[in-house]
Amino acid sequence: MTLFLLSMLVVVILILVEIPVAFAFGIGAVMFAYTTGNNISFLIPHGFKTASGFALLALPLFIFAGLLMAEGGISERLLNFVNSIVGRIKGGLGAVTVLTCALFGAISGSSSAAIAAVGQIMIPRMIREGYPEGHATALVACSSVLALLIPPSIPMIVFSITGGLSVGAAFLSTIIPGILLTIIYCVLNMWFLRNDTRIKVDKPLPFKQAAKGVVDSGYHAAFALLMPLIILGAIYSGIATPTEAAAIAVIYAIPVGMFIYKGMSLRSLGSVTVRAVTMTGSIMAVLFFLFIMSRAMILEQVPRDLATALLQISENKYVLLLLINLLLLLIGMIVDDISGSVLAAIIFLPIINELGIDPIHFAAVVGVNLGLGNVSPPCAPMLYMAGGVSKLSLDRYITPTLKFLCFGHLPMVFLVTFVPELSLFLPKLLMGY
Repeated sequence: MTLFLLSMLVVVILILVEIPVAFAFGIGAVMFAYTTGNNISFLIPHGFKTASGFALLALPLFIFAGLLMAEGGISERLLNFVNSIVGRIKGGLGAVTVLTCALFGAISGSSSAAIAAVGQIMIPRMIREGYPEGHATALVACSSVLALLIPPSIPMIVFSITGGLSVGAAFLSTIIPGILLTIIYCVLNMWFLRNDTRIKVDKPLPFKQAAKGVVDSGYHAAFALLMPLIILGAIYSGIATPTEAAAIAVIYAIPVGMFIYKGMSLRSLGSVTVRAVTMTGSIMAVLFFLFIMSRAMILEQVPRDLATALLQISENKYVLLLLINLLLLLIGMIVDDISGSVLAAIIFLPIINELGIDPIHFAAVVGVNLGLGNVSPPCAPMLYMAGGVSKLSLDRYITPTLKFLCFGHLPMVFLVTFVPELSLFLPKLLMGY
């Protein structure tokens, strides 16, 4: 246990001094294996075997699909459709941002992809319409984590594979929390801006004209709106596995982006492919070292020792759940959502099983906690990425971010943690879980 904690301390220090996450975990994994006397040549094949699993193939495919959406104009059609519905009310453009991040999450499953695709369009647009720059940046950062909750979610895929759980059930566990958080962010956005006289609002259109605008934008966005329906329909109807559905998403996005919306050429398709390969390579390097560390931890019975240590603090499962939530928040602050999902499955699932808590319920707890951690300072990888899009310093958007988190995301964490049916209702209803 001491050696594991020392190894994790080394990883955290390396990340804080801006060593790439993959190398930080690699050094930590090698250090832990060496100091515990494990043969690294025995652990490396386990890392390769786990990383090359069929289910994990969904990860690069969903990343590729998300980038194709952004490049091919699919995300812009989604934005225009949502804007035609709620864009003409005060704070409506912010609601458009939140809803589009949720829709984008239903296709790409990646928070960083949501910031890249939606943030680059919506942050400048909101600023032009009079939104405070800090508010616009904070809204995109906080809304991006909806991609963790609205399936298909890449972190949920990784968590399920690492923990040996049903991917479909893990997907379903976060749908209701994701929808509720979407509504909460829309409401908070409008509430925070209710007295801001700088916000430009177009005059409401007559009903017939407004309805015609919705129908027209819906017609132009039809192929974009079909994409999440095809992906989720294929998964939950049993026609395709998540990996096969990800492949369908890629095959669907290429002709739609190139020939229907005409936002992508052969040259840009090549550029998108290179970016997808680069992103996948960096993520897989992190996962490879995490899988090595997880194997060494299991051999040294670290998860069991952690469970014993926590149970010595208290036998009350609600107290322990609060402690686990705090630890998950810290993990989310330090590492990205995908790495955090692996660590959560390795470290906490044995404890959850000891407490008699449903692992699918815990999958939802992990999703909302890592989302909160990814936009919580001091590390906050998604928050800084949104700040990079808007080119603002942290002091300009930290206050609105904390307001969104304290009044929106934090209450959802407690709700998901202490009301299990919120995450178990759909898995029981649709999969007989």
